[in-house]
Amino acid sequence: MREFIVEADGGSRGNPGPAGYGSVVIDAATGETLAEAAEYIGIATNNVAEYRGLVAGLRAAHALDPQASVHVRMDSKLVVEQMSGRWKIKHPDMKPLAAEAATVLPASQVTYEWIPRERNKHADRLANEAMDAGKRGKQWEASRSTAELATPKPSGPPGDAAAGAAKARAALAGTRGTADARAAGNVASTASQGWSAAPDLGAPATFVLLRHGETALTPEKRFSGSGGSDPELSAAGRSQAERVAAALAARGTVQAIVSSPLKRCQETARTVAARLGLDVHIEEGLRETDFGAWEGLTFGEVRERYPDDMNAWLASSKAEPTGGGESFAAVARRVAATRDRLVGQYAGRTVLLVTHVTPIKTLVRLALGAPPESLFRMELSAASLSAVAYYGDGNASVRLLNETAHLR
Repeated sequence: MREFIVEADGGSRGNPGPAGYGSVVIDAATGETLAEAAEYIGIATNNVAEYRGLVAGLRAAHALDPQASVHVRMDSKLVVEQMSGRWKIKHPDMKPLAAEAATVLPASQVTYEWIPRERNKHADRLANEAMDAGKRGKQWEASRSTAELATPKPSGPPGDAAAGAAKARAALAGTRGTADARAAGNVASTASQGWSAAPDLGAPATFVLLRHGETALTPEKRFSGSGGSDPELSAAGRSQAERVAAALAARGTVQAIVSSPLKRCQETARTVAARLGLDVHIEEGLRETDFGAWEGLTFGEVRERYPDDMNAWLASSKAEPTGGGESFAAVARRVAATRDRLVGQYAGRTVLLVTHVTPIKTLVRLALGAPPESLFRMELSAASLSAVAYYGDGNASVRLLNETAHLR
């Protein structure tokens, strides 16, 4: 069963006054924004606008998958408590809206959670855009699906192209999302609002992402995942590990080390740990993709032996390598769950994650809210460093990608 997060909000400038709502549907496993909805609704109260946002969000989730489980997150205590059945609904304007919300999906598929306003920025932004349009005398309404979010278009005349591009970037910035409470944080689940809008949220959990050093398979560009021979570092890889250890020791910021269970990562991690005087903690969720029958083969060899499977794999993140390998969508779910767990465990600290190409690219992709095909557009060298910071409101900031200066 798919899991969605619906974040919804509504507002009224005057209460009652010009009102609008915004809602967003997020994939709980990957943090990707799947759909947005917003509308200027005329003169209404805050609570009515919030209910309208809830209904729109639930309907958008239903349109994507009527069988999905949905976790609703709102900063309206009233709506959350009423829809959870803990508070009675007395206001005549809200009773029909609550009843409508209750009929969109079976009650067994929907849960509700109250969150602070600062963690509901994506829906709040959409609601304010709708109210801004209403202030200009426009009856504004917007609804965007996954495909439209992936290829946004400017909504105004040619002169508004820059503004349209900015809105598209905001939509794609996405939120970290997971089914547990913010924390789907939803890595990925709450949209970035830009440098100037972020409140002081304290020190983030910072993941310094280290790809392991070379093995004998690395220079030959062979598939080497978690289902193969589990090779150790080569002589070149051990030298790379020593160099990155020296670089990290010079920076002096790493406070903990977590490693994939595979040998090449553990060996790289132990080399760094010896230099920093830290222990190495093993995390199964950081292992590389299982490439099935492709393990040990080059891209060309796979293309020659399994052309149809290779084409399907390149075309869809849900396609599995030949022989029961692991799809990139499955890897994203695993990595997102691992990320959320580690963010909670290392809040406010800097932790070195020693892992592989796919997990690192996936963490970067989710932080950016980028589509799955972006995995094929990132270069990640052996023993390279990348970094992502995760803040208390669920936003993520990519700070470094494929740094290799320490190897030159």
